[in-house]
Amino acid sequence: MKIAITGGAGFIGSHVADTYIAAGHEVIIIDNFSSGNKKNIHPQARVVQLDITSPEIDELFKVEQFDILNHHAAQIDVRVSVKSPMFDATQNIIGGLNLYEAAARHGVRKIIFASSGGTVYGDQEEFPASETHPTRPCSPYGIAKLSNEHYLFYYAKQYGVSYVALRYGNVYGPRQNPHGEAGVVAIFVKKMLNGEQPIINGDGLKTRDYVFVGDVARANLLALNDSAQGAYNVGTATETDVTTIFRHLQAIINPDCPEIHGDEKPGEQLRSVISYERIQRELGWMPEVEFMQGLEKTVGYFRG
Repeated sequence: MKIAITGGAGFIGSHVADTYIAAGHEVIIIDNFSSGNKKNIHPQARVVQLDITSPEIDELFKVEQFDILNHHAAQIDVRVSVKSPMFDATQNIIGGLNLYEAAARHGVRKIIFASSGGTVYGDQEEFPASETHPTRPCSPYGIAKLSNEHYLFYYAKQYGVSYVALRYGNVYGPRQNPHGEAGVVAIFVKKMLNGEQPIINGDGLKTRDYVFVGDVARANLLALNDSAQGAYNVGTATETDVTTIFRHLQAIINPDCPEIHGDEKPGEQLRSVISYERIQRELGWMPEVEFMQGLEKTVGYFRG
């Protein structure tokens, strides 16, 4: 199949591209390189440097006649979305609509969307949360992800473009950006390897569901199946807190690195963990990389 991957030069998107190419698909990466890196790109992928909000998207879809749109391009930082909801909405809602309009006009059969199990549910009532858990996102980022899911439902009903929304846990692994605010594993790894001091926000006891990027890429491959429809959580159903991550990395990289806690960051969820029961039952997916194994792989990547 001919697959367009937006954000295909980024952390998750590049792993998805690798997996699709390994499975024999033709991949065209659409990326504006605001955060993507050319060194992440598979040599067999074609690259179009273009912003997803650009009017040129329509012409690209008309010319290329994609079978599948895999949409990973996004403003990915929850804190940025809180500081600037309009900027977040422009990238994450208007950009998405620009793609979906082009997809509907030019024969795309299916859209696979990178959603967020970590934010669309908001403050959880059940642990782990299933796909039927109430969706009450507490950030503009989460609101945008859920809005995209609603729009995709509309495009499926109105135009017959099927969709899958993959609600990721906290994805970590090789190629993750270690310089931003998001991605605590990559940030801690890079700082420890550079002899710098990681700072744990508050008590470090907020939990997240950390899922390895290779497992996430495999979920994107299974999402190509005709039977895959609607929203699926992609997580491990296991909670891990930030202090525990620090101590694991301390043991792997530098046992002498002191554990230092800083100020609490306001407005963050206390706990987030998602069930993978539906995707296991319907598509045969389950996480395969244990957390410590994933940390070792990530450290190995950053060591070079």
